[in-house]
Amino acid sequence: MSEGGVLAISLFSELLVADQLLRARLTKVLPNKMEISHFSVLNQLARGGEKSPAQLARTFHVTRGAMTNTLSKLEIAGYVHIRPDWDDARRKMVSISPAGRSARDAALAAITPLIDEVMGDLGEEKVRAALPVLRELRGKLEG
Repeated sequence: MSEGGVLAISLFSELLVADQLLRARLTKVLPNKMEISHFSVLNQLARGGEKSPAQLARTFHVTRGAMTNTLSKLEIAGYVHIRPDWDDARRKMVSISPAGRSARDAALAAITPLIDEVMGDLGEEKVRAALPVLRELRGKLEG
């Protein structure tokens, strides 16, 4: 294997392990057995407003079925409202409910100390230096 191949494998191995470790730590601190996917959707809706399930599926790079499953759980919990699209009866639209906004805010408050700890340990300079490379890598993978 070439030196570049070994380097690439090391990079992807580090990313995969970091993803697993971050997900495990976030899962431990999220309140009320909230899943990372639930928080992510609530956070997107809180920041981006109403979306269709298909738009959310594209945003998170998951299947429509996976998004429908997540949205069903969020609707049962009372965290989202799902309504018909008035312009196209075949589609639905999803918005965050007041309870969903409260759950999202509680989750954000729960994960902030973890984020602050990691940021403090790494330092802003290292994070700023890593972001362009990670964004470019994401762009290549989205390709």
